[in-house]
Amino acid sequence: MSIKRKAPVGILGFPITPFTINNKVDEQMLEKNIQFLLAEGLEAIFAACAAGEYPSLSKEEYKSIVEVAVSVTGGKVPVYTGVGGNIQTSLELAQISADKGADGYLILPPYLVSGEQAGLADYFKTIAESTNLNAIVYQRDNVYLSISTLAALAKVPQVVGVKDGLGNMELNTLLTQTFKERFSWINGMPLAEVTMPAYVPLGFESYSSAISNYIPHISRKFYNGVLSGDQETVNEIYQYVILPINKIRSQCKGYAVSLIKAGMEIIGIPAGQTVRRPILPVEKEHYAEMETILKNAMDRFPKETSIQSI
Repeated sequence: MSIKRKAPVGILGFPITPFTINNKVDEQMLEKNIQFLLAEGLEAIFAACAAGEYPSLSKEEYKSIVEVAVSVTGGKVPVYTGVGGNIQTSLELAQISADKGADGYLILPPYLVSGEQAGLADYFKTIAESTNLNAIVYQRDNVYLSISTLAALAKVPQVVGVKDGLGNMELNTLLTQTFKERFSWINGMPLAEVTMPAYVPLGFESYSSAISNYIPHISRKFYNGVLSGDQETVNEIYQYVILPINKIRSQCKGYAVSLIKAGMEIIGIPAGQTVRRPILPVEKEHYAEMETILKNAMDRFPKETSIQSI
């Protein structure tokens, strides 16, 4: 079967992993979360990635999450998974993703040990070539991708996209100008809506949206405003939604995950009972601030159509 060598374009859904009070993966709740994202028109599902607390999952939990994502999505949109960190584990999870019917995976960087560019190229290349699935490489934290590294990866058909979580716009300009349409370019900055207007002129067509887990209609309204040049709408959503949420998110490490679950709970979307350590739940004062922000956001930017029942 021919595989389309193209990364998803648009707003990408990164569902959380809901856990029960006994710290087990709640598969039924995960199904509802993914159904919600599909009903809201997100262009892809990225399961068991950072928002899904990928580093904390056992291999069996990972399998079950991929199975749920592929089953619920039913081919409506592509399903990508998260692999990365330990290369041996990554190769196993890449194969699981292929066996379970995923369309591709996002390769997170290796952590703790920093490698030279040649080593990083081999790391991403080895994982990408281990299956026939599409692969998106992710630069963030201690890993940036040089022109020479991307030149090596450009020779690998499976590598279809580059996700940026560094925010180095000089580097992004060099990379996009050098490789242009060879890769799809994805904004993976924390709360990517904050920076998306700066990324679009460079050729970035997609971003991972944390707030789409609970207010996807506002993320869509914002993105449409960015693409159409509706600066009034962009500024209004910045002022009343994105920047206030980003201010809270910046208060504590781990809020990139736990604040998503708090937002979902406030809106009334099932989010599970806990997060896994070292991530901590949102503090009460920040939770109260989120409640105020989201109430005002929903009043100012009401949903124009009702979502599918979850």
